[in-house]
Amino acid sequence: MVATGDIDVIAPGFAANSLESLEEIAIRYASLYRSHGGGELRYIPALNDSPGHIKALASLLRRHLRGWAPGPRIS
Repeated sequence: MVATGDIDVIAPGFAANSLESLEEIAIRYASLYRSHGGGELRYIPALNDSPGHIKALASLLRRHLRGWAPGPRIS
């Protein structure tokens, strides 16, 4: 099968980018895609440590950890 056109790629399983995901997806897979006739592969990065993303993760943790054994207070 021959690839055509440009594509945008996301990795929804990752909450943050790592060197491994960047190397595999943004570099290796982009090269493979182009070598099979594809255009540009644009990797859309994870939210990483943006303030909004950290706030959302903290909120999820607080909600889902309610009622567990007491531990350090997370503000």
